[in-house]
Amino acid sequence: MTTGDTWTNWSGNVVCAPRQTLAPPDEAGVVAAVRAAAADQTGVRAVGTGHSFVPLCATGDTLLTCDRLQGLVQTDPARQQATIRAGTKLHALGAPLHEAGLALANMGDIDRQSLAGAISTGTHGTGPTLGSIATAVVGLRLVLASGETLDCSATQHPEIFRIARVALGTLGIITRITMQLLPAYRLHERTWVAPFEGCLAELAARIAAHRHFEFFWDPVEDACAMKSLDPATATQRVAGDPAAPAPGQLSRYLNPERIDWSYRIFPSARDRRFNEMEFAVPAEHGPDCLRELRDLMRRKHPAVTWPIEYRTQRADDIPLSPAFGRETVTISLHQDSSLPYRAFFADAEAIFRNHRGRPHWGKIHGHTARELADIYPQWAQFQEVRQALDPAGIFLNPYLRELLLA
Repeated sequence: MTTGDTWTNWSGNVVCAPRQTLAPPDEAGVVAAVRAAAADQTGVRAVGTGHSFVPLCATGDTLLTCDRLQGLVQTDPARQQATIRAGTKLHALGAPLHEAGLALANMGDIDRQSLAGAISTGTHGTGPTLGSIATAVVGLRLVLASGETLDCSATQHPEIFRIARVALGTLGIITRITMQLLPAYRLHERTWVAPFEGCLAELAARIAAHRHFEFFWDPVEDACAMKSLDPATATQRVAGDPAAPAPGQLSRYLNPERIDWSYRIFPSARDRRFNEMEFAVPAEHGPDCLRELRDLMRRKHPAVTWPIEYRTQRADDIPLSPAFGRETVTISLHQDSSLPYRAFFADAEAIFRNHRGRPHWGKIHGHTARELADIYPQWAQFQEVRQALDPAGIFLNPYLRELLLA
């Protein structure tokens, strides 16, 4: 959000004072802003909803908000594709896609992000056969540092496309995105509570049995709020709520059993603001990593009462994707935005490092460029493409220069 001369992210832990904030109404306005920054030898960073917890967008130069780059450009039901303006919020996308008979293949349980921000940071949902939102991208248009536009896909500039799907906004400013979609579909949601050990004992079977499965482990109750989502037929009806009575605060993660269109089922209300850390670990490391985090919280950080979220993700081929080249489990830690989090997150990050975890690009971590180069096999290829497209670094800010050693 922008207040006076400052900009603040969603959780309030990132604040900056841009020299100017621009809200171009169209692609031509983006081009003009980039050309002006290049001429002035200053920087420009694009921002969606500010739902990242690290200073990806923070700048003292030009902050370019994509809030006016909204809506569908076109739909192609025959090919099950749609071209979408980059600033379109995920929560504003479901209904118009549904009217065209289409839907996103997967979503996370927060739908406040812009589409460009979600793909650029590797934002994802859950499901062992499903990738991040970026894996459904089949085309991108970038405004480059030169002010020129570049359309890329698997057949147009394929090496740029491969990297640009998750690139933190460092290759250029995305103005439109073409997504591969599914025919509109319904999902059947079930939620229930299980003891921690019972959850882990059934974990592999639950993951294999459902299109989507996730859970929140609650440190106060030492129990898990479980959730499964599966395709439902047009005539299928709710059979009854199978959830066990929810102990304590876990009740807020449980819904009555329900069936509805996918875009209405995926999102959950997240009214309390928080800061977050998330790492993607090899799928086979997930249970052991979770056990170590549980022990850490119970032994050293008992005051942290926010739950841990556990999800799955299939391997992909996007060089900066946390799921690059390996089947993945993502584990997310949270702390209330009004409370200290640094000591807890630092202790947790040491555990994630031991499991070869890769940090979510939009969430808090302390990894250095040297560590990132070690855990991303195609780090050098990303750096080469970024340098070629933006040699002056106008799409970088101080945080990204340090993160990338650029």
